[in-house]
Amino acid sequence: KVLIDVPRSDLAEELAQSQTKIQVLQDTLQQVLDRREEEHQSRQLLELYLEALKNEDSILSKVAESEAVPRKEMDVVDTGTSSTGTSAKTALSDQILAALKEKPAPELCLDSQDLELVLKEDTQALASALRWDKQKAEALQQACDQELSKRLQQVQTLHSLRSTSKGKKTLP
Repeated sequence: KVLIDVPRSDLAEELAQSQTKIQVLQDTLQQVLDRREEEHQSRQLLELYLEALKNEDSILSKVAESEAVPRKEMDVVDTGTSSTGTSAKTALSDQILAALKEKPAPELCLDSQDLELVLKEDTQALASALRWDKQKAEALQQACDQELSKRLQQVQTLHSLRSTSKGKKTLP
């Protein structure tokens, strides 16, 4: 990079070469730098693509598991008594409520299905179950909505990448 930035006449004088040869040298060096940058960007894109594939496989396997095996909290029969003494009635499991209370960014800890449950929950019931004010519960639901949208966008991007890469040679 330094050799490219040096004025051609100074470099020619220092190396005892003609300015034409120095121009060829600087052009070649610039091409090498450009190629390295392109390779670096290609590697980064490939890493993002592979990460997106892993995420999609993980999401798809979770969805397949949840469809194949009914969730345990759905099998529990409500007897009308609550061991926690909470008067709020929510469709959220104790696990989800604990994650919402304890984690600084719970929307990042929950799977997509749990995020959807939080979004479907009545804001007032959610606030009551968590013993929060309504604004804090609304902010939580907005954060969950944004995270769910981001995940959906990642999946759509992955599908787009897959459809684009179909028919092309696979990279080594």
